[in-house]
Amino acid sequence: MENFGDQVRQLRKEKDWTLTKLAAMLDMDSANLSKIETGKRSFDEKKLPIFCKIFSLDLEKMKTELLSEKFANKVYAENVDGEVFHLAEQKVKYLIKNDKH
Repeated sequence: MENFGDQVRQLRKEKDWTLTKLAAMLDMDSANLSKIETGKRSFDEKKLPIFCKIFSLDLEKMKTELLSEKFANKVYAENVDGEVFHLAEQKVKYLIKNDKH
């Protein structure tokens, strides 16, 4: 399974765009975009709507991709066991059940 940065690189290359061109479209520095593509930096969620518009991607699906990657990276970095997934699922169910909106 590829990471978010790999997806960014693949989409950019399919368009035959340089890092500089895509970075300008996203209003970001090309060095930062390079770090995103190599997995050394996280993609800024605030840039996601324009990214999805540029590549005609489903925003909700890409939010899910980005969030799942951030969660996986955190679990990996903290060396937490698989129980965290079960607990997170329970907490989400609790939040949905008690949503006051």
